[in-house]
Amino acid sequence: MILDIMIETGRLRIVPFEMKYLEDYYLGFDEEITKYQYPDPFESMSAAKEVLQGFIHCMEQEEMVFLSILTLNGDFIGGVEVHGLGEQYPELGIWVKKPAQQKGYAYEALAGVLEFVDEHYHKDWYVYEADIRNAGSMKLVEKFEYKKESLDEFVTETGKSLALQKFLIQRK
Repeated sequence: MILDIMIETGRLRIVPFEMKYLEDYYLGFDEEITKYQYPDPFESMSAAKEVLQGFIHCMEQEEMVFLSILTLNGDFIGGVEVHGLGEQYPELGIWVKKPAQQKGYAYEALAGVLEFVDEHYHKDWYVYEADIRNAGSMKLVEKFEYKKESLDEFVTETGKSLALQKFLIQRK
């Protein structure tokens, strides 16, 4: 069932990630996109393929949802994940390519995915972490019902300083 997902919103089609989007994912998930995220850009196309294949495997096991965000014309504009479907509070992750930002796509995609997960997995709340310096991500949270949780400031293994505000969110 989970591999047959197709979520359509007004402007987007959200579908399971396929390797045909590998290059788009690899090129779009760059240093600017990951500036305020825990993960770093992939070191190589083969490293991206390995990680993304692992996500596909987890989706096949129904441990997570790993989706591509496409325009209705089929252009890849980003990705969205829901990790830990077996947990009380699954964790959300979303990114949109730089040229597609500030157009409401992240909200539209996340709202569609939350509706799907709510209906099929009966979850009420989701963990969402955003660096407090990432204005777009902080504004995204405000479009949902949310509870502010802890703030975690740290330096990653690769030397990136992060200040991640943890939220619990739900769709309105």
